[in-house]
Amino acid sequence: MPNEGLVKGTIERIAGPLVIAKGMTGASMYDVVHIGEIGLVGEIVELEGDNASVQVYEETSGLMPGEPVVCLGEPLSVELGPGIIEQFYDGIQRPLELIEQAAKSHFISRGINVPAIDRKKKWKFEPRVKAGDVVEPGDILGTVQETIVVEHRIMVPNGMKGKVKSIQSGDHTVEDVIAVLDDNGTQHEVRMLQRWPVRQPRPVARRLAPNVPMSTGQRVVDAFFPIALGGTACVPGPFGSGKTVIQHQFAKWAQAQIVVYVGCGERGNEMTDVLLEFPELEDPQSGHPLMKRTTLIANTSNMPVAAREASIYTAITLAEYYRDMGYSVALMADSTSRWAEALREMSSRLEEMPGEEGYPAYLGTRLASFYERAGRCIVKGKDGREGSISVIGAVSPPGGDLSEPVTQNTLRVTKVFWGLDANLAYQRHFPAINWLSSYSLYTDRLDVYWNEKFDDEWSGLRVEAMSLLEKEAQLNEIVRLVGIDALSKEERMVLETAKSLREDFLHQNAFHEIDTYASMEKQFKMLKTIVRFHHLGMDALKKGAPMNELFNLPVREQIARMRYLEEAQIGQIDKLEDTIKEQINGIVPVGGESNVA
Repeated sequence: MPNEGLVKGTIERIAGPLVIAKGMTGASMYDVVHIGEIGLVGEIVELEGDNASVQVYEETSGLMPGEPVVCLGEPLSVELGPGIIEQFYDGIQRPLELIEQAAKSHFISRGINVPAIDRKKKWKFEPRVKAGDVVEPGDILGTVQETIVVEHRIMVPNGMKGKVKSIQSGDHTVEDVIAVLDDNGTQHEVRMLQRWPVRQPRPVARRLAPNVPMSTGQRVVDAFFPIALGGTACVPGPFGSGKTVIQHQFAKWAQAQIVVYVGCGERGNEMTDVLLEFPELEDPQSGHPLMKRTTLIANTSNMPVAAREASIYTAITLAEYYRDMGYSVALMADSTSRWAEALREMSSRLEEMPGEEGYPAYLGTRLASFYERAGRCIVKGKDGREGSISVIGAVSPPGGDLSEPVTQNTLRVTKVFWGLDANLAYQRHFPAINWLSSYSLYTDRLDVYWNEKFDDEWSGLRVEAMSLLEKEAQLNEIVRLVGIDALSKEERMVLETAKSLREDFLHQNAFHEIDTYASMEKQFKMLKTIVRFHHLGMDALKKGAPMNELFNLPVREQIARMRYLEEAQIGQIDKLEDTIKEQINGIVPVGGESNVA
């Protein structure tokens, strides 16, 4: 239990997850407190005179006025060190497995205090520096093999620097002293275990521009609405539109070395699916289970509402820690709407002035402070390592209404919008990302990157394919009104190409072993082939080629099957152009031969 000298008050009033404590003079905002005889964990969110308003991260039923409230004098912090990967945590970084053992029940009991990182397990520490070396914050002292695919780099904590006086290799627990630093006579003991306040962003040396793509292997994303490494994306969509499958696909295939998945206020059965599925998923990059580079934070809708708020900050702090090692981290937040609901509930309990739809006026600020901790940067340390955090936040707007405050405030701070469409999902078109309403503000920067790779052809192809899809939407309106016969041959050709783009390029089967992932090179070749068929077809129609014969050419089937070619066979796509030319020239009337080069 906390020692003497700490601020101690008593409970004055209880209102659901909010406890008003009196006699708290000397406490600070966001200090952690233990409430009642059983020591429930809470955090001070408001101070007025000697009264403190505390949001409690556990169920408050059974508490009574007059019970003690002890302020620990430190903000809510997470433990950082080897042993985070492969863990299932709750919202305040308590391992679910240890909670179950301590409670001797499948249900979370109150007042359980378990360490986030195993204190007894020994890790093999291999030094990277030697005695006499001068180190500064962020420098790597040594490494630990955390899992078969993740090398955990032990860094000099913030606020410590100096000459290495001694460093210990071999097997150590996280609490053992592994190095001693001498800073002009001041001795600093360094352990593998560090703590960091969750609401405070970890510092970096320098931020970098988001001009490197984070390829995901999902064609609709990479080709039309790409996300940069260190970028932010918003995935709003109604129930059943495939948010969770998309996040699974990103976790598997995105160009990230570490995955942090936070289920924030998710339904219990959905979170159970994630907890059962993730250990089963195979990491395609290494062939090992995906969990070997993943940590999960599970905070279900039946857990106390205040813990939702903490879960988001816990997740981003863990992500920052691995970014500081020089890794690219992908953080999936599912869903920030439920986190915002927790803010709304606490705000109403505190009797603050409500904003739009009852959400607090500071909703936009809180969302921005979370998303702006993403980014690509040069981290602290002499070696100039590069790390990044890419944040993909799912939003669950009630009834699919995208005009509600959480979606709108999220769109203000994120640069990519993947709008999921229930109609596309009903048509079994997955990923159900609507290509007419979605956007990415990274495309211009990333076009420069891909144009260098693909001989300045990429951006032209992408723009043309997108304009064909937009023309299709306009022509469909005409077809609905007056029928398809009212369209010219050229317009019918636009519809055919757009159909090919939709069905053969944008549609992607997440459960097909080959189609689940497409490299950028494969995407480029596929897009180029479809657009090339459009150009040659248009020219043939002008020369008098019969429309129906053109649409039913055997090569159309080969174009449709491009998606099932393995990465090693994508050279076959290049040969399709000659086949297209040959078959089209075969139906152009004599004397009107196609003159396309």
